[in-house]
Amino acid sequence: MGDLPCKGCKGLCCGPVPISERELRHIKKHIKKMPAKRRDSLKNQQRFLGTCIFFDEANDCCGIHSVRPAICRAFGHHQNLVCFRKPEAASAKTYHPDEKAVGTLSIDFTWKDFG
Repeated sequence: MGDLPCKGCKGLCCGPVPISERELRHIKKHIKKMPAKRRDSLKNQQRFLGTCIFFDEANDCCGIHSVRPAICRAFGHHQNLVCFRKPEAASAKTYHPDEKAVGTLSIDFTWKDFG
């Protein structure tokens, strides 16, 4: 989460999250390796409508941080993805994804797609 003040936001910036085919594969692989207790805990949490299905409400953080999508990695560091709590972290550059999105987490892909 680097230099952004992500704790305390309760995932309000975490969604909707467009993902590429490659990111989808990486996330599926990561979820399969996740301990069942952790996966079930993450899966069964209540979230704000539109918040990413992988936002860990109980721990106030990304539940798949090591494999989070590129847009999540870029958030807060580009003029079109400004963090409302630390807008000065954004550069003058505009974020443009390297890969085409195949869908959006929480809308096109839900927990049923991840086993």
